[in-house]
Amino acid sequence: MPERDVTPGKGPQITLSPRLVIIAIIVIAVVGSVMSSFFKVDGSEQSVVLRLGKFNRIVGPGLQFKMPFGIEHNYNVPTQVVQKKEFGFRTQRSGIDTIYAPGDFPEESIMLTGDLNIIDVEWIIQYRISDPKAWLFNVNDQNQTIRDISQSIINQLVGDRAILDVIGSERSNIEIQAQELMQQKYDQYGLGITVTTVKLQNTVPPEGEVQEAFEDVNAAVQDMERFINEGKEQYNKEIPKARGQAQRITQEAHGYAAERENQANGDVARFLSVEREYRKSPEITKRRLYIEMMEDTFADAEGTDLIDKHLQNFIPLKSLQQAGGQQ
Repeated sequence: MPERDVTPGKGPQITLSPRLVIIAIIVIAVVGSVMSSFFKVDGSEQSVVLRLGKFNRIVGPGLQFKMPFGIEHNYNVPTQVVQKKEFGFRTQRSGIDTIYAPGDFPEESIMLTGDLNIIDVEWIIQYRISDPKAWLFNVNDQNQTIRDISQSIINQLVGDRAILDVIGSERSNIEIQAQELMQQKYDQYGLGITVTTVKLQNTVPPEGEVQEAFEDVNAAVQDMERFINEGKEQYNKEIPKARGQAQRITQEAHGYAAERENQANGDVARFLSVEREYRKSPEITKRRLYIEMMEDTFADAEGTDLIDKHLQNFIPLKSLQQAGGQQ
């Protein structure tokens, strides 16, 4: 078998002509130009285009064109996505069974209230990027700026209120005022975002003796509120009843007064009528009044006999008449 010459330099040689090299360079340039001239913007995004490092324009969703070879660069910003920042806790996985990161974040959540109590406040803010140019260029560290301003506002609002107000009746007011104040600060810094929600998640005293003491105070407050509610219930039960009785007595008094007034008016009218008849014939009127009075007096009397006080001899005619009637 003949030996094979494997000496270096003895293999097949490929010769590239200058024309082929130029064509290859042109093809590579065209492909590179095409690949670097188009970019895609998602439906939830806007893209900021820079030309030679300076802002040039903002483009919307779709397939967009830009100048190739690094002359223009694009930065896609999720302007239609509501983003969230958590304070005092972290979510590892959200869903039906949300999993939270272990550990606490006291540097974010521990605060001092207006009545010098310590409270642990957890909250979230939700925001949307409304100005992608401002978001990219006005602030160096957007995320840290959002966190710093949010913590400052919540600390201020909690520090203006008593602990019971923060836990109870003032929660919604804190959320509303926090959203307004945060938006003012973000606009002042030109951050280019719109705050959509501020929500207090958990507001409790720190664990330990402080929390135990607060629970005792809270139990006492609940007992006080229960007693107040029971008193109000009893008040609402008795007061309308007493008012009804008072109204009934008042109406009865008015009715009795009207009755007495009508009776008096009738008596006066009757007296005036009698007076007129008396003036016409006094003797007849006297006799009539006397007879009416006697009739009224002895209307219900039985077995009563009326005799003349000037009678000299009294004969029991009635007894004789009764005896005769029985025969």
